[in-house]
Parts: sequence; C-alpha cells; structure tokens
Amino acid sequence: MTIQLSPTAAAYVRSINNHDPATFDALFADGAIVNDIGREFRGTDAIKAWSDREIFDAQVSLEVIDVAEHGGETVLTSKVDGTFDRTGLPDPLILEHRLTIKHDKIVALTCGLAAESPPAYHAA
Repeated sequence: MTIQLSPTAAAYVRSINNHDPATFDALFADGAIVNDIGREFRGTDAIKAWSDREIFDAQVSLEVIDVAEHGGETVLTSKVDGTFDRTGLPDPLILEHRLTIKHDKIVALTCGLAAESPPAYHAA
C-alpha cells in the first residue's frame, strides 16, 4: 500500500527520517505552535529547541501507517522509533501527528498517542 502525503507532510516525515533539522525547522511558519503530548512550544526558536532535543538528539524515525484529512488537518499515524526513554510507553509506539498547513508551512502541530493502534497491527 502506498500512502500519499501532501508535499509539506512528506517533507515533515522525510526531514525526521533523514535526521535533517534544518529542513524540519524551515517547514514551520514564524508563529507556529507545537503541542507535544500536552507541552506547548510557540515560535520557531522554541520549536527548534524542542525538535533538537526530542526528535533529532533521540534519532527519531517515523513509519507512516495511515494518513487522513480532518477539518483542515493532515493526520499522520505513525510507528515511532528512536533512542528515547521508553518507560511507560506502549510497544509499538503509535503516535498521531496533526499538522495544520497554510501556504506550504506548518502553522500548528499536535503530537500524541493514537487513540488505538491501527487495525493492521492487530492482524496476526
């Protein structure tokens, strides 16, 4: 199955998987807001500090398993891997990345645990 992503959403995933913080940072609008599991980061400087620490230092990688459009958001459901502390996290770790994109820039990003694992992970 091939998952089709918008150019900005594809660049978001590619920048994380290629461990390319410069490209990642360039995807965000000046006044962008990130909400990462209840923690809020406003503006490009705060987002850069967050992504350097939480994504790039931890060598995070994403395997997109679903994409949907909901109310102007692109919702990427992905299996997440990396060198971060997994204490208390489900295995596999499935996160939703909700991107609001305007003029090819991310203006809002919300990351959190997926409500439940996609059906493909329940098949045996």
